[in-house]
Amino acid sequence: MLACRSATEKTRGGAGGAASRSRRPSPRQWRPTPFHGSSPGVRMPALHDLPTPSLVLDRPRLQRNIDRMADRCAELGIWLRPHLKTPKSIDVARLLMARQARGITVSTLAEAEYFARHGLHDQFYAVPLAADKIGRIAALVRGGTTVLCVAHDADAVPAYAARAAAEGIVLPLVIDVDVDHHRSGIAAGDPAFPAMARAINAAPSLALRGIMVYAGASYDAPDTDAIAALAERIRAGGVAARDLLHREGLPCDMVSYGSSPGTFFARSLDGLSESRAGVYPFQDLFQAGLGACAVDDIALSVLTQVTGRQPALNRFFVDAGGLALSKDRSTAGHAFDAGYGLVCDEDGIPIGDLIVSAASQEIGTVTSRQGATLDMAAFPPGRRLRILPNHSCFTAAAYERYNVVDGGHEVTAVWDRVNGW
Repeated sequence: MLACRSATEKTRGGAGGAASRSRRPSPRQWRPTPFHGSSPGVRMPALHDLPTPSLVLDRPRLQRNIDRMADRCAELGIWLRPHLKTPKSIDVARLLMARQARGITVSTLAEAEYFARHGLHDQFYAVPLAADKIGRIAALVRGGTTVLCVAHDADAVPAYAARAAAEGIVLPLVIDVDVDHHRSGIAAGDPAFPAMARAINAAPSLALRGIMVYAGASYDAPDTDAIAALAERIRAGGVAARDLLHREGLPCDMVSYGSSPGTFFARSLDGLSESRAGVYPFQDLFQAGLGACAVDDIALSVLTQVTGRQPALNRFFVDAGGLALSKDRSTAGHAFDAGYGLVCDEDGIPIGDLIVSAASQEIGTVTSRQGATLDMAAFPPGRRLRILPNHSCFTAAAYERYNVVDGGHEVTAVWDRVNGW
């Protein structure tokens, strides 16, 4: 079951080189002025003024989530280097940086360039590096931005060294160490691991900074105890890899750890230097299903409206389909399966057990998860609803901006985001 937080808990805040290119709006698309707060005499739109689908961001929930993770990392005694792959917004980044000052993590060079333009110059580009991207990285470096990059294949190191030398920079590298076989990386026990570290350290145009680990298998864990156990295994694997490099006489100043639920439920992160948690500012249904948040912590939703009904088939339709919601089905196969999203009223409160059970490109089909008979009179064409997403990162990627609300219906700010690569 997906848990909602009680009113008391809500009050407490819960437990411990190329610029981005915006698409030209169509003549029918309402394009708001990117206010970053209301101005005297300026009427901000309300949710009922927005075109559908639109992306809605609840600022109180966002701030609560930011505070919770910052407090957790302080308890664990590690730095927080938030992964901005989810929000991709300088306005969200400023809220994150107000709670810590370690730097940021990015997943695309478009993000890196965008945040550098906004003054965030301590960056970790935390995906395996393709050598032909070093030219864009060098431009950032020459502009005063530090960009840590990731290596995970020894055969790529000579190309990194040659490209960095040609650009006249020293490229700092972190080795991706695979502990749980969930994603990319090299096992610390592989003889190629210390050999790659020695090659990086020996190259004049490269600098070995440390390692990164990722607790991706936490998303397959059956409960929070299993997530905590996995977090300990990842922590121990990262520390062992660091110690191996030290025994080789190699530097390892950074041991970076990734995973929002893994950070929340870790019993200890001793020996690690930072968490690069990412989804936590927004949260989503999958995180709620894991127990990393409650449903009413989810700050992101998609505004949609009813377009029609089929009473004989006990379903109705909305104008948010697979593109507006994403076709992520990460909750499938779990007790908390929410289809393509959980249906809420315009206030963001879930309506019974209604879910988007099917999604074509632009059409979402809404049904009761348990097959309860729907009151079609309650869902006339034109009624506004909000859909909570399975995976916030994927859902937000379809949009150019956030319509920010402060718990009500009035849009109090509009925050742009960067897309593309």
